[in-house]
This record gives sequence, C-alpha cells and structure tokens, in this order.
Amino acid sequence: MSHVVDYYSFFGEREWTRLDREPLEFLINWHYMKQHLPESGAVLDIGAGPGKYSMQLAKKGFQVTLVDLTPKLVEIARQKATEFGLLHQFQGFHVSDACNLSQFSTESFDASLMLGPMYHLQKEEDRVTAAYELYRVTKSDGIVFVAFRSRSNHIMSSLMAPENWKPHHQIDAVYDFYQTGIFNHAEEGRFTGAYFYHVDEIRPFMESFGFQTIQLIGSTNIGAVLTPDHWRYWQERGEAEKVMQLLIEAAKDPALLGMSSHLLYIGKKGKWLRPACHKKYHHGK
Repeated sequence: MSHVVDYYSFFGEREWTRLDREPLEFLINWHYMKQHLPESGAVLDIGAGPGKYSMQLAKKGFQVTLVDLTPKLVEIARQKATEFGLLHQFQGFHVSDACNLSQFSTESFDASLMLGPMYHLQKEEDRVTAAYELYRVTKSDGIVFVAFRSRSNHIMSSLMAPENWKPHHQIDAVYDFYQTGIFNHAEEGRFTGAYFYHVDEIRPFMESFGFQTIQLIGSTNIGAVLTPDHWRYWQERGEAEKVMQLLIEAAKDPALLGMSSHLLYIGKKGKWLRPACHKKYHHGK
C-alpha cells in the first residue's frame, strides 16, 4: 500500500479541498448519512483522509475516532480539528490500515465509516479482512457507511477520455478491466491503483459479512457526466440548486447506480448467522 501513501502524501492539501471543488459526492453522501446516523455516540472514520466527514460528525456532537493509512493526512486532520475548535470531540487520530484495527475493541462504535479503503484494496483477501474488521469494531445494530467505486462508470470515463486514463487508451486494456475491475494508472503520479465493483456485487458482498442493507445510493449518479459547461448553464439560469436537489433524489434510483463514480452502501450490523456464506460468495464453492 506504499503507493497509496505516496500519492496521498503528495496531494494532502489538495485532498482536503477536493470535496469543495467537486462538492456533489460529499453533499449527496452527507444528506443520506444524516438520515441514518444515530442521534449520538462514538463514530469511527476509517480511511478518513484529511477528515472532511469527521469534521462534520464532530460538529454534530459525535465522539469521533479518525483512522487513515497516510500519516500526512492524519496530521492535516488533527490540524483542521484544532483550527475549527473541534479537538475535544475527537477520541484519537490514528495511522492505521483498514485491514488491522486491533487497537480497537470489539463492538466499540455506534457507527463506522469506510469511505475509501474498499476501493483502494485491490486484493480480494484484503477487502475481506477490512469487511471483517468493520463488522467487528461496530456495535450490534450499529450503522455502517461504506464507499465503493463503479466499474461501469470507469469504463464510461475511459471511453470518453481515454488519454486521461492510460492504459485505457487501448481498448484491450478496457476490456481486461471490465473482467477484473483492477485499474493501475500507467502514468507516474496519477490516481492510485483501485478496485472497481459491479453494482450488483456490492450488496451481497456486504451481506455476506452479516450486514443488513438499508440503502445503496449513487453519490454522483447523473452528475458524474455533467461538465463545467453544463453546470454553468444551470447556474446562469439560477437553477443550480434545483439541479442539486434533483441529483440528491436521483441518488436512490437503482437504474442510475452504474453511472455514479462513487457509491455509498448504508447498512446495519446484524447477526452473522452463517459465517461460511462469505466463503461461498467469494470462492464459488
């Protein structure tokens, strides 16, 4: 995972401002997260980056524990919490891997976020371990929010702008990606390698670990294909806010999920009655 640390270390401050420059993902996710978060309690933000969601959680009065793989991002998060006068709402800032949360006791958190690790972990065994850990540290009936990347959206992006997504400037590479979901940028310093999911894989994957699905939303849905020129048109008409409301509503539409660059799984920790089912799901036995 050193390439992930290197990438985010270089783009640390840029990662903090990314959701300001491209607010759609954050606004839609936060809209639905607020509907399902508990009224109060302890929240674990795994793969929190510089803490954009953590700060919002702290402002709402939650006791937040922040975890990220990249030391520089954890330090930025600590600085932001101090700057915003929110440090007292944080239980800790930890440099740690989503696959190893051993510093936290079982069933410690009323809600848990994992808004990055599931698509940065390219090996299936690592994604399985991260899901195990998420289940373990979350309290029974606790709520989880997990981000995934859409395979069909990335194919669409590759075909529309192939030179931006090398090696997807060659159709054979796009076809291989469609089969495997694994993407590694051919250009040095570009987006870190990732794993992209078929939409219909997400729900059974999470349910195989004992989570009960509440909702799967498209964090960008139709907005994923809107260009700055498109937004400028609606802004000039004074209707950009209404467009945003439409996209918030459209996020629930199952027919549009594949268009979305990011997807947000919302679930509840239930009883894991058949732990062997995850082996059946992952290995086809």
